[in-house]
Amino acid sequence: MSADAAAPLAGKVALIVGASSGIGAGAARVFAAQGAVVVLAARREERLRELVAELECSGAEASWRVLDVRSAAGVRATVEYVLERYGRLDAAFNNAGVGLERSPMHLLEDDAYEAVMDTNVRGVWNCMRSEIAAMLACGGGAIVNTSSVGGLLASSAGAPYIASKHAVIGLTKAAAVEYAGDGIRVNAVAPGLTRSEMVEHRLADPQARQRAFGSAPLRRAADPEEVAQAAAWLCSDRAGFVTGTTLSVDGGRTAW
Repeated sequence: MSADAAAPLAGKVALIVGASSGIGAGAARVFAAQGAVVVLAARREERLRELVAELECSGAEASWRVLDVRSAAGVRATVEYVLERYGRLDAAFNNAGVGLERSPMHLLEDDAYEAVMDTNVRGVWNCMRSEIAAMLACGGGAIVNTSSVGGLLASSAGAPYIASKHAVIGLTKAAAVEYAGDGIRVNAVAPGLTRSEMVEHRLADPQARQRAFGSAPLRRAADPEEVAQAAAWLCSDRAGFVTGTTLSVDGGRTAW
């Protein structure tokens, strides 16, 4: 097996935002296993410490920063930390996001829209601006944003979330077009039902589990690492001619 086959991200410095659990934690493990130096950023410090310790025990090089993506200054400081410590930024996975309780639009609280948009859209906007500035100085790079199957389809009782994930795809396409000539590729992943603390709690009810698993041809939830593998590929040189796309990792949900 060639070195590239064994470690397609070898020699790359990757920032993983929203890394403390779920898809983000899965990405930390996958990116590190594929050879990347990883910087993990999220709001929960204890989770970040534990994950970095786990990665270091496996021989990976990793560090962490506490970050709330709603703060543009906080994002800038995190990217500056990456540059100061490692000298460059080659890849970024912007995975931080929030959901909301499902409710008809007219019954949502007044601040529901802002609460979702501030993290899911403004957070991606803040991250991309600082990451792109760093990558311009470093000669290029790759960015992957987490949208959702909800960014490609609509469902009832979740309008702010659906709108936010559609917006992530719009930001991804706009940045891909704007910076293609600078050697910066920008793509998105659109996960379907993926195992996480929140999802496992919801699937504890057998009827809810049956409905959820029946929403896609593969009839199961993804493991976080399965989504992370797609993000890692998009960040690798193997995806060198891929930009501005949204890769569905949804068990066939959007094929129906």
